[in-house]
Amino acid sequence: MSKKLYMSLIFSNLVVIKTLSSNHRMYNLYAKFVKILEICKQFSENLVNDSGNVPRRGPVPKFSDLEVVALSLTAETESIDSEKWLFDYKLQEYKDSIPNLISRRQFNDRRKKTSGLCEELRKRIAMEMDGGEEQFFVDSKPIEVCRVARGKRCKMGRAGNFSQAPDFGFCASQNTYYFGYKLHALCGLSGVIHSYDLSKASVADLHYMKDVKHTYHDCSIYGDKGYIGADVQLDLFETAHIRLECPYRLNQKDWKPTFIPFAKARKRIETIFSQLTDQFLVIRNYAKITNGLFARIIGTISALTILQYVNFINDKPIGRIKYALN
Repeated sequence: MSKKLYMSLIFSNLVVIKTLSSNHRMYNLYAKFVKILEICKQFSENLVNDSGNVPRRGPVPKFSDLEVVALSLTAETESIDSEKWLFDYKLQEYKDSIPNLISRRQFNDRRKKTSGLCEELRKRIAMEMDGGEEQFFVDSKPIEVCRVARGKRCKMGRAGNFSQAPDFGFCASQNTYYFGYKLHALCGLSGVIHSYDLSKASVADLHYMKDVKHTYHDCSIYGDKGYIGADVQLDLFETAHIRLECPYRLNQKDWKPTFIPFAKARKRIETIFSQLTDQFLVIRNYAKITNGLFARIIGTISALTILQYVNFINDKPIGRIKYALN
């Protein structure tokens, strides 16, 4: 091959690479931040004022509360779970595009304070996608705070409200003990999370259903074997007309095999937990206090809902969130 032909091939390959990279308009972090901020503004009616802040006394921050929420969600969609990495490296090249950017310490404080706003936005987006659902799936996932060997020395939740402190628990699916919390989630047939909660790792899954009856009624909820309980099932049906269905255990009386369509449909919530683990790194925890961990969980699930909504408005399967913003 001649040198002239070799150089022409290299030049043509560079042109193709440049063309492909220019088509990915949402590749950079700032473009995704702007897109997510637009969605947050769309659902922020009656939640913030004209400047994008939750009404309160004191000076008006230049970097609004909506921008704090949007930056938090953008970091989660990019699988950035370290604030140090976000501010010291990723945001350095966008300083000119975001002139009012706050410091890392201010972002850490305001992220916790705006977690309620973030959750309210998530609820509105979820209702826009899946508002008339009558069938739900419930499941739980372990959220480890630290290794079991360090559990007794962990100070998270010990200084404030002890009821919010983590605890030792057992995960039957992984056959392991862990120290931390348990994430309970309720999603619809389409895979949109409608509600969720954190409990101590030692609390049984069935206790979460006692809170569900105050929010839902006249619907069907499908759970795994951890939600079996005749008394709770009867109470849910009598108080809120909620039909809780679970697969039978092998040693139960009147045992029946699991209904195949039910088992396949339950994979939706299991897929959601896999996405929270792999793409959003929810099992990696750097929080030192409970409020920080709770804010991170709210941001992670809200980011998942944002990506689902992007697919929803673009007429794409909402479950394929990995390249929703690309």
